[in-house]
Amino acid sequence: MTDDDFAAVAATKIARRLLGGPVLGVSRAAGGRNSRVYRVDAGTRIFALKQYPSLQDDPRDRLGVEAGALKWMAEQGLDMVPRLVATDPASNSALLSWADGSLVRHVGDSDVDQAVHFLAELHRLGRISGFLDCRLAAEACLSGAEIEKQIRTRVADLDRLQGEFALGAFLSGDFAAALQDSLAAARSLLSSAGLSFELELSPRRRSLVPSDFGFHNALRNEEGRLTFVDFEYFGWDDPVKLTADMLLHPGTAVAAELRSRLRSTAEKLYGDDPDFATRLRALYRLFGLRWVLILLNEFHPKRWRRRVLAGASEDWAEAKDRQLGTARVMLRNLLA
Repeated sequence: MTDDDFAAVAATKIARRLLGGPVLGVSRAAGGRNSRVYRVDAGTRIFALKQYPSLQDDPRDRLGVEAGALKWMAEQGLDMVPRLVATDPASNSALLSWADGSLVRHVGDSDVDQAVHFLAELHRLGRISGFLDCRLAAEACLSGAEIEKQIRTRVADLDRLQGEFALGAFLSGDFAAALQDSLAAARSLLSSAGLSFELELSPRRRSLVPSDFGFHNALRNEEGRLTFVDFEYFGWDDPVKLTADMLLHPGTAVAAELRSRLRSTAEKLYGDDPDFATRLRALYRLFGLRWVLILLNEFHPKRWRRRVLAGASEDWAEAKDRQLGTARVMLRNLLA
């Protein structure tokens, strides 16, 4: 038996335990870059079994965060997300309702409208529903200083890798120059608007966000309805980061006119914050630089091992070359 066969057998045992009954079949489904997702056939019902990365590799409580978020959204009547059926902390797994649909390859007007509607509901309900969890979203960015800190931490982690000469040249050359210019521009724009680069955003201007949100984490059914998935990083954050991430995420291309529509709609959605548009304009390029570094995660041995466990099968050297090329292109586009 292959490693995938052993994993499928283990997934079947977990599914049977969580369902408390027979399972007719378990098959690997398209999942994220870090978690394994299986389709579980239980006769007249179909479920998704999601196995999160080992806590030894990633100590973040992805299971607990996603389970809590899905439970709360179900209580609020949000029906554009999967339902939580059961959890199994021993195997770091969750059983979810099955979401029919295919990956969103081309984003259209309806997709943008549905995404904005979902975010509007989260923003509204976060204000009135008594969401008690004060946990911040993963890698929340509540100030310009925090964005700078995260960028410099990522650069330092990449700099420690041995033998990656092309990577080192990119980081110390084009990237370092772009970071210096972008930091100066962000500080200047915020200062001219009477805003601080260092101070954290006040809680009343934060919003509940899925964090890793975008059309890469959505499934579209035959009627064009989207189901949004993956809430492992859910929590409170500056909605500027959420908006920038949606506009910048390299996972699914969004046409320029739709990006413009998404940006203007977000400015209206979060218009109760008079400084939202200014912060977005000031910090947008810094969030872009952060994404340039995220594209280079494949260079980290532990992260690559996680990719392999989640199903990656390509050669590591080829993956690193591809990602470095993609990072170069993104940096050029960001500075254009």
